[in-house]
Amino acid sequence: MPTREILGVTEFDAYTPEETRAALAAGEIVLIDVRTPQEYAVEHIEGALLMPMAFFDPRFLPPQDSRRIVLHCGSGMRSTRMAERCAAAGFDRIAHMAGGMSAWKEQGLPYIATDPATGGPVRK
Repeated sequence: MPTREILGVTEFDAYTPEETRAALAAGEIVLIDVRTPQEYAVEHIEGALLMPMAFFDPRFLPPQDSRRIVLHCGSGMRSTRMAERCAAAGFDRIAHMAGGMSAWKEQGLPYIATDPATGGPVRK
C-alpha cells in the first residue's frame, strides 16, 4: 500500500518501485514519466507515457476514472514538483513513484534501454 502524504487538500500517494511495477502490470495505474525526452530515450519503464516537466500541463493528463495516475522521474524530486503542480491545478488525488528511475533500477526491475552500438532498444 502506498504511503500517503498531503499537499494542501490533495491526496498524494508515494508508491514504491515494486508497488508501481505491480500496479502497472495489473492495469491499475497510468505511469507518467516527467523526465526529458533524452532521458526517456536512453532508458524508460515499458508502458510509461512521457510528459516532460518542461511541458507538463495537468490539463492534458488522462482522467483517473478507472486508473490512478502515478508520476515518476529520475529520483522523485521532479515528480513531487509535478504532483504539487497537479494539486495547484485542482487535482484531489495524485501519486508519484518514490526514488524514481534510480530506485527502480536499484531494485532490479525491468526497463528498456538504448543499445549505444545499434541505437536499438534492449530490455534490461
